[in-house]
Amino acid sequence: MPDTTDTAADAMPEARPAAAGYTVVIPPGWCRIPLRQGTNAAIKKILDKSFRHLPRDRVAPYRIEIERRLKALVAQSRSNAGLDLYFPVDPAQDGPVPASFIVSEARYSPPAEATEEIDPAQVLAYLASESAGARIIEADGAPGLRTERIVGPGPEAEFQYATRRVEYTLAVPGNPGRWLVAAFSTPGSADPDGQLARLLTELFDAIMLTFRWLPSPGQRRTQEGRAAGSLARSSGAGTDASR
Repeated sequence: MPDTTDTAADAMPEARPAAAGYTVVIPPGWCRIPLRQGTNAAIKKILDKSFRHLPRDRVAPYRIEIERRLKALVAQSRSNAGLDLYFPVDPAQDGPVPASFIVSEARYSPPAEATEEIDPAQVLAYLASESAGARIIEADGAPGLRTERIVGPGPEAEFQYATRRVEYTLAVPGNPGRWLVAAFSTPGSADPDGQLARLLTELFDAIMLTFRWLPSPGQRRTQEGRAAGSLARSSGAGTDASR
């Protein structure tokens, strides 16, 4: 896969088109659920594919339960300004793959007394100084930050496992104060520091190597195998009648 995140970035490239979205290459067996539009249709497509060869009357309770879990995960992702949710649908040889990542949007407004926009590289340098093991990276020509940590389960978590989390925080080209965050999480085999968790983390890093910005809606025709996501309009995320 092409290498796009191995060089430190000092500043945003000049005259770069404003980004309106992004693409990534996801592995076979993974899927994308858009969280702003078309969410229900995407969930239905996943369920139809997963249960297509099974007797409908016998698997109906399982389908209903999986749909409930997916919608709960979607609701949680939306509450964190999520744009897209990615996870593996097809099981591996040993069972389901315990991993997922969410792409979300973050905004930063400079202080009212500021006379100019703050350089994204300065923001990233500060964030890197505050996070152990953080490193400055580059994603398709735009500066970003990669962090990695192990987080304990929350008090309301359905499964009481710690998780390994990796986040890529990327400055959106041509959109001062806007950031894209790709946040990956895996418990591994109930051991976030074990071999499976580390292998899945390497897989996520490989996915992020394929990250590309989409400069405009008119350029969203992508190569087969790429998943395309859109940024929210500056006025807000809006509502989705198909939810």
